[in-house]
Amino acid sequence: MALDGTSFEAYRRSAGEKTTLPRLIFGTIIIVLAWLLVTLAVVFSGFYISRSYDLGVNSVGSFLETRFGVFISLLTFSGIWIGAWIAMRFVHKERLSALFGVARRIAWSDFAKGLVAVLITSIISEIAIYMIAPDIQRTAIGWGTWLVFLPPILFLAFIQTSSEELLFRGYLLRGLAHRFRSPLIWGFLPALVFTCLHWNIGAPLAMNACVLASIGSFAALVTVLVYVTGNLGAGMGAHFANNVAGFLLISHESALSSFALYRGKPLETLVWTPESAFLIALIGLVCCALTLLLLVHPRSPLRVGGEHAAPEAEPNGAAAI
Repeated sequence: MALDGTSFEAYRRSAGEKTTLPRLIFGTIIIVLAWLLVTLAVVFSGFYISRSYDLGVNSVGSFLETRFGVFISLLTFSGIWIGAWIAMRFVHKERLSALFGVARRIAWSDFAKGLVAVLITSIISEIAIYMIAPDIQRTAIGWGTWLVFLPPILFLAFIQTSSEELLFRGYLLRGLAHRFRSPLIWGFLPALVFTCLHWNIGAPLAMNACVLASIGSFAALVTVLVYVTGNLGAGMGAHFANNVAGFLLISHESALSSFALYRGKPLETLVWTPESAFLIALIGLVCCALTLLLLVHPRSPLRVGGEHAAPEAEPNGAAAI
């Protein structure tokens, strides 16, 4: 099954003349600094509020595991959006929307297809994990509370997942592809950085390896989706569905389980065997491959489509948002 790169070629070429490697590095530094500053500001403000109202937290770590802390954790990713806007406007002299795709807008139909495909494969993944570790438990959160928190969590989860796609599959991938033709540079390097950022120093080596293998597979998946569509929409939808399933349905992370209806065996626990870790990685790899098949196979009802031309009314050099 051949993949058509016509849309990606148009996306790659849509970058302006100021998309040089030094500017790309400088812009990345701006984005990371904005992300760091926003993170420090909102985390310590949230922690101070919690301490002021005596919400029972005595450290930043314990605060981030509370429901309010989860809100704050997701809000920190707004710094990437802010940094990307600054970099695009003042470093590259382009619109922020140029990162969305060739047509300078998110392909929402592809977003929906990516979301549905990952929700389907997430169900398959959870069934497979349950066969390995059948100890899923209902959490203490009630349905009423869960429904009340559902809208803000969905909004903040979109901020988090879309910001990561904007940075790794938009800003970095597009900028590198504009200057380098090899996918080992524009595809592999952003995916590698994205994957390594998920390293958990508290997890055993075998489980870290399996988690990174799964995340690396997912990074490859969304990279291929950008290649096929020339747009961030499908990747954003897939990433959003993946994280929402973990935040709100069945969580396998202790730090992000405050709003989940069910809690499975935490992936960072020390009781996983190397064999189980290998099976977890295999499940992630197979589900990513199945997701890709659902989204690119010619006969799939969820097949995503590409955008081949930028609108004439949107010049590269425009500096507005």
